[in-house]
Amino acid sequence: MKVGIYTLGCKVNTYESEYVINELKKAGFTINEFDDVNDIYVINTCTVTNNSDAKSRKMIRHAKKLNENAIIVVLGCFVEYNKKNFDEVMPEADIIVGNKDKSIIVDLIKDFIENRKRIIDLHDDFDSEFEDMFIDNYNTRTRAFVKIQDGCENYCSYCIIPKVRGKCRSKKLDVAIKEIETLVKNGYKEIILTGIHTGNYGVDLGINFATLLKEIVKIEGLQRLRISSIEATELTDEVLDIIKKNKVIVNHFHVPVQSCSNAVLKLMNRKYTIEEYMTIIDKLRKASPDAAITTDIITGHPGENDEEFKIIVENIKKIEFAKLHVFPYSVRKDTVSANLAQVPEYLKKNHTDALLNLSLELEVKYMKKFLGKKFEVLFETAKDGYSYGHTTNYLHVKALGMVKSSTFKTVKLINVEYPYCFGEIEDED
Repeated sequence: MKVGIYTLGCKVNTYESEYVINELKKAGFTINEFDDVNDIYVINTCTVTNNSDAKSRKMIRHAKKLNENAIIVVLGCFVEYNKKNFDEVMPEADIIVGNKDKSIIVDLIKDFIENRKRIIDLHDDFDSEFEDMFIDNYNTRTRAFVKIQDGCENYCSYCIIPKVRGKCRSKKLDVAIKEIETLVKNGYKEIILTGIHTGNYGVDLGINFATLLKEIVKIEGLQRLRISSIEATELTDEVLDIIKKNKVIVNHFHVPVQSCSNAVLKLMNRKYTIEEYMTIIDKLRKASPDAAITTDIITGHPGENDEEFKIIVENIKKIEFAKLHVFPYSVRKDTVSANLAQVPEYLKKNHTDALLNLSLELEVKYMKKFLGKKFEVLFETAKDGYSYGHTTNYLHVKALGMVKSSTFKTVKLINVEYPYCFGEIEDED
């Protein structure tokens, strides 16, 4: 039978979908493009914003239109958020699974094929243990994600994720190491650690994120280790020391700030002031010089007036981020922020547009900083006479010539052709 899979949302979802793909292949199913006419459609959903909900609903309906007789499988956060009204928002779904039991999706599909009875598989994720998934191969050959953690208990005022992902829980240390070792042996040059609250790894195991990093950097053959995202409060002195001493950890760090105004941070229930955040970023730059520091920032959260926005812009410029991921605030039912006085839509749009323009300025400025310098580039794709890859600090490089995927080459950066740094591949002796 032919299966189409569509993934929305975060890198954790990407990992989980990859696991589902591998399990379906092992069971004899054929993985097709989602927009093909398939026998089964799997939609791994997201609910972080209203827009995510709309996209999830759209893809469920789209699958039914592609083949009205297909089996529709809906997984993930959108399901969890709509536990009480899934008949209303996903009537097309034949198999409904929350954020537990994605690992047994093959069994659930086989059950439905045999019995043709709707399956609803929902649990309380605050009582759930970490759901082990082990991936030894990806569709791409360059980099591989490894999910080390699930759940969040930060309870930021604007965020629904703790309610749909549950408590913090972690992959056992030996299992995580074994998975990374296997991927490295299978030819993956770069490993990306991911989780819902990645830096909180180990809180349920009596260890911490630094414990895991110390073991990973020992793995023979690992060439690049990337941390998908980490909170500033989890960049402890111990973690920073490991980063400083182990160059296998790439010099690109995504450290969500969400706002650069103390007044707004307090309303968001973030766990730091902007001054504390800046101090940590300074320490990170000392541990990893020339690192690309990227961030998430929410515009238009309650409390963000024009005066506070001026403070936000000033602090962003002081920090000198390499890139901003800008998200207009989305009211989420059942969160604290939803009950606060809301920012007018026109103001939210003005602030969003301003930060998007600022992000472009910061990004180009950061890219130009490295012109004339040489980098080891891990090439990923090649087409039309050009090859594309990334440096350790995540500069996207375009170079003349067709380089085999998953190959390292020394490249001299000579120009910025946004969104790329254009480079010349150095001749090999």
